[in-house]
Amino acid sequence: MPENLDPSEQSELRLLSRSPHPYHHQNSDLLDPSDHLAYKSPANPRSTRPVRHSTSREITPSSDSGTEADDEHFLKGLPAPRRWRKGLRGRNEVLSGTSTPIPSPALLEEEGGRPYYNLKREPHLTAKKPRDPAEALRRRRELVRRFTELLIIGSLGTAVRTNPHVQPIWLRWNRELYAGMAVSASLVLLYPLRLVMWAYRHRTPSRRLPICVPSSFDPAPLIYPPAIALLVSLLLSVDNEAVLVPNIVLAVGSLPPSLIPAISDVDQICDPLHWVLSCTPLVLAARKLASDGAGPASATVSLEAASLLYPLHQNLCSILRTLTTTSLLTAELQLLSIALINLLLLSSSPQAVILKIMLWVGGLDILISCTQTIQWGVSLARVPKWRFKRMSTPSKLRPTLFSTIMSWRRVRHDLFHAPVDSLSCSSCEAFDDHEDSDDLGSVAPKGPFRVKTMPDGGDSAGVDGNHGAPPSTGHKITSSNVDPELVPSPPRRHSLPSTENVVRKSHTHTPSGRRKRAASNSVRAFFSLTQEQAAIRKWVYAVYVYICIASAVLLPIPFAGVRVAVRDAALHGNEPVGWALGYLFGNLSWFRWEVISRSLERWICLPPRSLDEAQLSHEMGWVELFRQSYLGEANTRLALSAYFLAIIVLGLIVVFRLSPVYEVDTRRKVFHFMMVTMLLPATYVDPTFVALALSIMLALFLLLDLLRASQLPPLSKPLASFLAPYVDGRDLRGPVVISHIFLLIGCAIPLWLSLGSLPRAGAGYLEGWAVPTREASMVSGVVCVGLGDAAASLIGRRYGRQKWFWGGGKSLEGSVAFAAAVFFGLMAARLWLRVGGWPATDGNSDAWTVSARKMGVCAATASLTEAVLTGGNDNVVVPVVLWTCAKSLGI
Repeated sequence: MPENLDPSEQSELRLLSRSPHPYHHQNSDLLDPSDHLAYKSPANPRSTRPVRHSTSREITPSSDSGTEADDEHFLKGLPAPRRWRKGLRGRNEVLSGTSTPIPSPALLEEEGGRPYYNLKREPHLTAKKPRDPAEALRRRRELVRRFTELLIIGSLGTAVRTNPHVQPIWLRWNRELYAGMAVSASLVLLYPLRLVMWAYRHRTPSRRLPICVPSSFDPAPLIYPPAIALLVSLLLSVDNEAVLVPNIVLAVGSLPPSLIPAISDVDQICDPLHWVLSCTPLVLAARKLASDGAGPASATVSLEAASLLYPLHQNLCSILRTLTTTSLLTAELQLLSIALINLLLLSSSPQAVILKIMLWVGGLDILISCTQTIQWGVSLARVPKWRFKRMSTPSKLRPTLFSTIMSWRRVRHDLFHAPVDSLSCSSCEAFDDHEDSDDLGSVAPKGPFRVKTMPDGGDSAGVDGNHGAPPSTGHKITSSNVDPELVPSPPRRHSLPSTENVVRKSHTHTPSGRRKRAASNSVRAFFSLTQEQAAIRKWVYAVYVYICIASAVLLPIPFAGVRVAVRDAALHGNEPVGWALGYLFGNLSWFRWEVISRSLERWICLPPRSLDEAQLSHEMGWVELFRQSYLGEANTRLALSAYFLAIIVLGLIVVFRLSPVYEVDTRRKVFHFMMVTMLLPATYVDPTFVALALSIMLALFLLLDLLRASQLPPLSKPLASFLAPYVDGRDLRGPVVISHIFLLIGCAIPLWLSLGSLPRAGAGYLEGWAVPTREASMVSGVVCVGLGDAAASLIGRRYGRQKWFWGGGKSLEGSVAFAAAVFFGLMAARLWLRVGGWPATDGNSDAWTVSARKMGVCAATASLTEAVLTGGNDNVVVPVVLWTCAKSLGI
């Protein structure tokens, strides 16, 4: 590296060099595709040279989904928005919405690659550079891709707006909806104007409109959180209108902070102006919220609570970002926060209340009690074994005065040249054989030393005393210029020891001059432990965490224990354990006899033996009639549980058999087919039981992944070993393994949303645990994730040849396979509804030809969304889009 350059220029040249450490940078930020758009203001503009930047490669964003032919490669991951590394999460992130806005998503294209100085002094730099044709083509392709994404969202909005059940609600709340959309559109349209004003205020642009959006710009955080919140809330408001206004507030509050002009330069989580803008729809809805209200069985949100949704959303996003670090993208974090807030404030059915209690009550209990302990466990697991303190050896006996004066080992050494310790004595070796000694009559000093290579010339730095001069080369030792008596036998290399001018190994810098990354204080605190003490400390942490988890479930304290909260809020005061026993085993004769004979009816709730003919509806299908009158509802749930368990065991056997033969993606798709086999036929039989089972499995998955990430014994290593063969690039972005969690969420969300939009039935202790109607959109998540994604991956990998126009790893063949699988899955679901005889929801009784056209539209929409999506996980976003399309079209 040239020495006459400034330190800043040296650092930039270092970034462009082919270093053996390609991910090591001098600053704390990772390089980003938009880093070439940054400016620098040198102190001396005259001596500043224009910085040349390397040619940017084509960045083809992808969603790591199944239509890619080679998505197992980790480098094919998403060009995610700028996120801190795991160790930098505690830093204060610079806001891009300051009063002098940072140019984001992009600033001047031709000025972004050169430093800031007066261009009039450099006439040769003012010449317009020719535009790269490849870059222009990439920009056009990306423009088509983003326009397609906007077209999909617009089409979904039109379908929801024209739904006959949504039209009355739209007319009633149109002022609030238009106000929220007007605020969002105004902020988006004013942002380029702010950039232009900022550019003209701080520099002299070379063109009139100095704005250029890069091809790597991903508008997912701007599109999906507000749009999905509004569209889903409109469909859910058919059953409860109180859902709509809070989601309008959350839609405005989820806009990116860079769109909001900051009124102060103080780094803060909640922007005051953003808060005021999010409350704009509440001003128009104040009278309606005060005068009207939903039914007593529906959840409502007061005006005061709605005004606090923005700070709740921002703080919840901050907490989730701290917990998941780099595992989730920005749009995924926003959607997760919106879903949790809706679950907290608007859940009314027993299944939704149980899910809320498990995530909010149990999650907060574990978060508060175990956060510090889990951090200690992770820090302790990061310490390598060689850094622990070694066991202290037993101390030697203190020597006596006689042993000090007359040592028997010293006497043996002086008389018989015996070694003093286990190592051989160098003086004895020299006494025994002079020819084998490599020393020129001197004894090697004690202590650490560095061995020098014997030079080829006659002058040696270790002999003549000229330590500063380098050894001469090119001269051979001959008998004419050197006395043979003074020349020893030919020495071996690295055999002349010397402690002079020894270059000590630096503890702070590498041999190449880079500064070493020091261990954090949290890790350094455990260096004083021995390995045995560290193992004991891990078990102590693990026992404490397990006790806290058990206490969070069983603690008999209202609003703090999961069991008590479920009893009071979801089960009408019934004990959860006894209620669950009656819910599953209540129709078994021997179980009923034991309960009645032991007088346990107050603890275990038993269902009625059989329904009377008067209670049986003539509109029931044969499946529902057989379930209620012959088999029994509890026996049906028990049979479904046994069916689920059998499918899981069979699927695991198949996966273990395929592990040594097939690739990772093929083995992963076995789990997708397991979800289809379990949920597609069982959902219509008892949808509330399936929803409850999915809620419990989600809580269990989150808890097990927490134990795996905490690296505490004894469950951490077995869980990590089991999941390791099935992870992909998305799981390697952070500490959370998201594949199996998002697979479960993608299958469950459409069912949860459908149950939230349908009326409830049931009596007694099972009030709210029955749904009188069914609809095809209940299984849209299973069809999308289980069939569509698996078919797209298997077909796209093997037969995918034609790529989409905008590039990337998605193939047309894979997208066609996705659409075909979704279409036939929806057709099979509708056929099962007709064969089973379940009554359909109003508006879902179309002819087969009309239903086929609607299903084709839904399948094409889902496939196109999966092809263009880059800023979110397709296992979550695409099922929600498919459910929205199917629900709005009335399939």
